[in-house]
Amino acid sequence: MNHSPEPPPLMARIPADVNQPDKIAYGLTFRQILIVILTGGIAAVIFYLFHRHMPVIILAAILLPLLALGLTVALGRRDGLSLDRFALAALFHSRTNKRLVAAPEEIAGPPRWCRLRGKLPAPLQLPVRAIRTDGALELADGGVAALVETSTLSFHLRTTSEQAALVGAFGRWLNSLEAPVQILARARPADLTDLAETVEQQAASLPHAALAAAAREHADYLAELNASRELLTRQVLIVLRDHPTARRSRGSVRRDTAAAVVLRRAAEAERNLAALGVTTRILDAEAANQALTECLDPGGRHPLGPALPDELITSTRSTP
Repeated sequence: MNHSPEPPPLMARIPADVNQPDKIAYGLTFRQILIVILTGGIAAVIFYLFHRHMPVIILAAILLPLLALGLTVALGRRDGLSLDRFALAALFHSRTNKRLVAAPEEIAGPPRWCRLRGKLPAPLQLPVRAIRTDGALELADGGVAALVETSTLSFHLRTTSEQAALVGAFGRWLNSLEAPVQILARARPADLTDLAETVEQQAASLPHAALAAAAREHADYLAELNASRELLTRQVLIVLRDHPTARRSRGSVRRDTAAAVVLRRAAEAERNLAALGVTTRILDAEAANQALTECLDPGGRHPLGPALPDELITSTRSTP
């Protein structure tokens, strides 16, 4: 009897995340053990001080919620964060100013004769300080990042062997990483107005009337589809980052070196992902500016970006 070979497993072994805190005992980290010990110590002190003056039922009603709160804070997680860090972030967010304005310098205070009601707006601190001409992003904390845009794959339409090969190749790329990498998948609105207008304009130049009629029908279909539904397109960005704080050099030289390093890593990621059949491209200055602008204003229309320092600014005007 002929037995078909077993399909290869869809699994790739990835080393443990070195950034994860170490487990000290019973699968708990040092921070979790410290929170449990502090909560138990506070409960023990309260019981020792008041067990002779208060009934056991009242002490249990006080201590059990306290212990439950401590265990919840130590073991619970929310949005990838532990509950204590999530609570600190929520407290910091509640105390920060929500009215932010773009001000490179400090916010000037009102004159003495003006009586201010409320608080002045705070300056908006964006994580990206500047976009270099080679496409690298200079970050506000001193680091440098690069953006790589990738296409998607139809994984479920592949055979089992092809799926195993894709998983293995992706696992090899993950194992080759030597610096933190972020993979961002976001949905952005799609507008087919320009495409429909282009098809409508090109229909008049087609050599046959049947082709022109088909092109106009397709343009009408695109216009109807664009008006009847909210269309979305998916964009996948790979963010590679380098933080050159440990290097002893001047600021400009350090940033240039970090930009060269992060762009080299982006080129390596581009070559490694090409083995998966993924179309990748490193975003240049204009494309990176467009991506950041769309992230800040997803629903807006941004047809043109700012000119680079070495580019000429020209304008055309149609005359009747």
